[in-house]
Amino acid sequence: MSDDTASFDLLVNIQSYADDELKALAEALEAEEHEISKTRRLIHAKLDILRAEMVRRLRDKHQAGKSLFSEGDVEKLSAILSSRGLVPEEE
Repeated sequence: MSDDTASFDLLVNIQSYADDELKALAEALEAEEHEISKTRRLIHAKLDILRAEMVRRLRDKHQAGKSLFSEGDVEKLSAILSSRGLVPEEE
């Protein structure tokens, strides 16, 4: 049984729980929500750092006079934007 199914099963017979059991369940779910929220914030922070590094590298490439695009990027983007999908790469 998955954690989601087990959590849902706890709520199926919620009317049969005593007040203390409901309180304990609410506290456990609040703690779980707090951990999920913390994990989400950490993931967002990592994404922000990764994006900042990608921007820095692109800026450095541009300042060095290097191309910001790899070979075939423009063709792939054109295919995506024109709804043709990706053009298979030649071997």
